[in-house]
Amino acid sequence: MTKGSMNRPGKKPGAREAAMDVLTRVDQDQAYSNLLLNQTLEKLKLERHEAALATELVYGTIQRLNTIDYFLGRFAAKGLERLQPWVRSLLRLSFYQIRYLDRIPPHAAVNEAVELAKRRGHAGVAGLVNGILRNVLREKARLTLPEGLPPVQKIALEESHPEWMVKRWLARYGEEEARAICRTNNEPPKVSLRVNPLKGGRDALAGRLAEAGVETQPSLLAPDGLVAVSGGRLGGHPLFTAGEFSIQDESSMLVARVVAPAAGMRVLDCCAAPGGKTAHMAELMEGKGEVVAADLHEHKEALIRDQANRLGLRNIRTVVSDARKLDEKFPAASFDRILLDAPCSGLGVIGRKPDLKWTKTEGDIAEIAGLQRSILQAVHKLLKPGGILVYSTCTTEPEENAEQVQRFLAEEPGFVLEPFPEGLLPEGVAREAGAAGMLQLLPQDYGSDGFFIARLRRQE
Repeated sequence: MTKGSMNRPGKKPGAREAAMDVLTRVDQDQAYSNLLLNQTLEKLKLERHEAALATELVYGTIQRLNTIDYFLGRFAAKGLERLQPWVRSLLRLSFYQIRYLDRIPPHAAVNEAVELAKRRGHAGVAGLVNGILRNVLREKARLTLPEGLPPVQKIALEESHPEWMVKRWLARYGEEEARAICRTNNEPPKVSLRVNPLKGGRDALAGRLAEAGVETQPSLLAPDGLVAVSGGRLGGHPLFTAGEFSIQDESSMLVARVVAPAAGMRVLDCCAAPGGKTAHMAELMEGKGEVVAADLHEHKEALIRDQANRLGLRNIRTVVSDARKLDEKFPAASFDRILLDAPCSGLGVIGRKPDLKWTKTEGDIAEIAGLQRSILQAVHKLLKPGGILVYSTCTTEPEENAEQVQRFLAEEPGFVLEPFPEGLLPEGVAREAGAAGMLQLLPQDYGSDGFFIARLRRQE
């Protein structure tokens, strides 16, 4: 929180003040918006509608940040960067309401901002906020982009993404697909659930959720998935607590199915935290055999154990280890299946983590591709002949995905691409890619995270 924001006497902070404080911390400290927002909402105990508005303001403002600053900068005489961070955040979230939220009357957004500025600052700050936002209101209809912008700048400003990212996607996918990626990233992400088959089937879970007021639809992409249509936050739902389902993106649910572990196998998950795919594999193994879940960070090991305990899984063993050193901990050819869900740039999950747009750089991609390669080199030796290694990421970038796999295959002729399990993917392009052993999903394909999955077999 900004200084004094949460502890001063007087009026309890509302949605806008909570959002302002979160945005200020994100701006100043590069804090993770999702973690900070959850902590803030937990502390303030806002009413449900206020919590929903605070969430909308935080994520919406971050999603549209460069477009907001492009227009808002016209009205700040000395520039946005010269303003106090909390004032800058207040102006940004107020502009977001004026331009993007039809359900909030623009004058109400301005009045609320001025009142908040009075409480937090002084009359001069309140006057500045009032003047800037009333000028925005007067000019609202004329806040348009200039004609003739090059496609990179046009998409970057219309869909609020950094130019370097748009440039990459334009070169690879063309203007229509690049715009679709950006536009989908700005849509509210779906909440999807993965059924725990050890406690019942997908249809039965959908029925129990419906009785509890949660409406769902079967996932079109993942055979274990349900997509929530209504019903509010599900992380604290009694059926979640009882281990009947997990919250996981539909694309991510495909990974364990591509690994296709069977009861009695020995499976290695190289970069396992927080444990969603680990648990899914353990479920598919019917609790029999062993999933060794490794992660670099000791505090994340607890997250994996918590998942296993909640879901009633006894066949998961956790190990704290750098994935690049797993070949020092286990004998060669000692696993039937290996999952390397590799560290990546995360550009496929921008819809859930909009901060990534503004914190990642193009240089990060090459750097992380080097790390991925070193992990692959270490762990492939641990796979038995005839075994399956699945390489996956939640990004869209070929240096981290297809190019990484092709380079590995060129260096390790004992490995070949292997088709995905029959009938796993819906008909169409995805199924064709799965038949070739390598699938790239973009966010707009199914409204899920952007994801890459490759299935490799070690030849006998």
